[in-house]
Amino acid sequence: MLRLAWARSSSKNSRVDPARLLSIVLLGGDNKSHSPEQSRDISGLTPPPASDKSPSLLSPRTSQYCFSMTSRASLSMASGSEGQGSPPSTPQRPPNRLGQERSPYLLQHAHNPVDWYPWGQEAFDKARSEDKPIFLSVGYSTCHWCHVMERESFEDEEIGKTLSDNFVCIKVDREERPDVDKVYMTFVQATSGGGGWPMSVWLTPDLRPFIGGTYFPPKDSGRRPGLKTVLTRIMEQVITMSKLYLNSTNTALYKGTSIAANPGETPPPAHDVANRCFVQLAHSYEEEYGGFRDAPKFPSPVNLMFLMSFWSVNRSSTEGSEALQMTLHTLRMMALGGIHDHVAQGFHRYSTDSSWHVPHFEKMLYDQAQLAVAYISAFQVCACVCLCGSHISGGFYSAEDADSLPAAGGSEKREGAFCVWMGSEVRELLPVVVEGATGGATEADIFMHHYGVKEQGNVDMEQDPHGELQGQNVLIVRYSVELTAARFGLSVAKVSELLASARAKMAEVRKSRPAPHLDTKMLASWNGLMLSGFARVGAVLDDKALLERAVQAAGFLKEHLWDAERQIMLRSCYRGDEMEVDVSPIAGFLDDYAYVICGLLDLYEATLQPEWLRWGEELQDRQDLLFWDAEGGGYYCSDPTDPTVLLRLKQDQDGAEPSANSVSALNLLRLSHYTGRKDWSQRSQQLLAAFSDRLTRVPIALPEMVRGLMANHYTLKQIVICGQRDAPDTSSLLATVNSLFLPHKVLMLADGETEGYLYQHLPILSSLTCQGGSATAYVCEDFTCALPVTDPQELRRLLLE
Repeated sequence: MLRLAWARSSSKNSRVDPARLLSIVLLGGDNKSHSPEQSRDISGLTPPPASDKSPSLLSPRTSQYCFSMTSRASLSMASGSEGQGSPPSTPQRPPNRLGQERSPYLLQHAHNPVDWYPWGQEAFDKARSEDKPIFLSVGYSTCHWCHVMERESFEDEEIGKTLSDNFVCIKVDREERPDVDKVYMTFVQATSGGGGWPMSVWLTPDLRPFIGGTYFPPKDSGRRPGLKTVLTRIMEQVITMSKLYLNSTNTALYKGTSIAANPGETPPPAHDVANRCFVQLAHSYEEEYGGFRDAPKFPSPVNLMFLMSFWSVNRSSTEGSEALQMTLHTLRMMALGGIHDHVAQGFHRYSTDSSWHVPHFEKMLYDQAQLAVAYISAFQVCACVCLCGSHISGGFYSAEDADSLPAAGGSEKREGAFCVWMGSEVRELLPVVVEGATGGATEADIFMHHYGVKEQGNVDMEQDPHGELQGQNVLIVRYSVELTAARFGLSVAKVSELLASARAKMAEVRKSRPAPHLDTKMLASWNGLMLSGFARVGAVLDDKALLERAVQAAGFLKEHLWDAERQIMLRSCYRGDEMEVDVSPIAGFLDDYAYVICGLLDLYEATLQPEWLRWGEELQDRQDLLFWDAEGGGYYCSDPTDPTVLLRLKQDQDGAEPSANSVSALNLLRLSHYTGRKDWSQRSQQLLAAFSDRLTRVPIALPEMVRGLMANHYTLKQIVICGQRDAPDTSSLLATVNSLFLPHKVLMLADGETEGYLYQHLPILSSLTCQGGSATAYVCEDFTCALPVTDPQELRRLLLE
């Protein structure tokens, strides 16, 4: 049936508006006033212009977008399984096919009354042999609205039977298979104007999407069709929909493959692109609380890193000063806000309001990694590296959920239950009267004043549409320590000590609460980001423990996620029941290579151990072989020869994570300086040329790539320290380099080992020697060097010129 529909429609030139067709098919009539609501794209995949005021169908915390996190318990059911509180009231069903998977997200659906298949040939063959459409459901284990859709729909016997009888149902973990997610998210965004998770897409048996969306309630709700209605309409009109939709599908999908450079094309002018990116960010900047755009408000570390790089080359200009002010104010307001976990540290995924007060409570590993770098790059001591958890052998877990069981008991999870506080709890925990405090104030009085805790709760109803936070408080710094001290007639030191003690007590209380689900999947890409975080923070702070942790993380990646025999990165591995590491057979994607390479380069600059450079070079060669587009330039996101993935996409968006092409632009340039390979410098230029149109028109979409463009334009300073790695005079020169924000530099150690990695690649290093027996610094461009210096202050002056 669907094969026939596809064959017939593919030869016709239908120009049906997908939004109007969705209205006709799902709402049951050609009522133009019933076109689907267009939700603002908060996923970071395709940001609309700052002036976009398109209405959201739901309020921020109930929107169709989900960026949830996980909890530290059972990896089975998302709602009330063993190890997560009260057991289900009915016996658990036998597992479906997903019970054999390792993904925590797939395991959460292993007992649904849905005949789920994992993504693979078995499901594809069934769809073709039975001529049934495919229902593809994509999400991840810590996604709040994925939990909601499972509880409401996939646990429903009637919906489960409808799905199983009429569709081939495939469940995909977007963190395991970002290649599949990107293809169908491209379709959903292009046809509906928004995207997010859970993602629901209906496909022909040959994997071509014909209709899609995100979260669907089980029944019609206002202007939003329910899943039952959607399924009924598709079953009734599947041939009609396929005919009308598939040409639109082609347009929507293949638009994403058009990124390529014309023959002889060069990158756009860095100065113009950087200025335009700054203007676009300044236009979207929110002055009172920092950040970009209105609520919901995301940390956007790629924006902050660009602004700091922009300042570094525009220090004397008004625009440069404004860029730095925007960065520092945003970082400060985030640190004061409820998006910052003041008890356990770290940052939640995003704020539902413009003041960074009430967050979605999930915590993502990639946020902690990037924000650590952003804060340390802003010369602030970063105590914000909250890990979602890590394996004993060095790998970092992916995420911590927003939802957990309430401490007071109950079988239904609530968002934020692990993190929020009632005023009565705080008073009970901190009852001691503080000696010398005005009015006989207790520790609780001072803490509640400082962190905005109210007896009736401090969360507005509009940020809590389901009433999950009623009477609860999200900690947010309302006053500086100086103002709080003045309010209660105490010294700043006394108040600081009191607040620290109170936070420690509250952290102990949290340990007794039901913990949120922890996704113990360990991804190569996110571990690469965390490797960069530890390496860069450890270098700036000269913290040996952080540097040792970075080395451990790199060792974990090489031992468990690098298949030396096949010379490929693997995408992920999992924590086994006995704490062993179970490796997934999924081959790594572009971001797994790019992020790990960046982490290795940062680790080399932090430790000056050339083994990490050597592995980084090896990985870059493999990345080039697997993903490089020799015709158009740039890298494909996944293996372009995989027949199960419809499109060869190149991600053109720096969102919650920087695009792997953006990261690669700078990786290639850095590696060319370490290895002397000019082909990598040229490849960086070719990559940037492929994205010229995007960089020229909307550089705000690619702030990380703009940084790579700027680095190519301004050229990288080569800072060579001649000396013995652990000698005090060498350490003093290195500490000077690490104390400065120098986005356009490479740092290397010439230790006299002429048979070593760097000397073999860069013979010119043999001509750079210590002066007068002391460690010596050379600051060079294309190895044309300024006069050598041995004094740290002289080096500082030279680097800031």
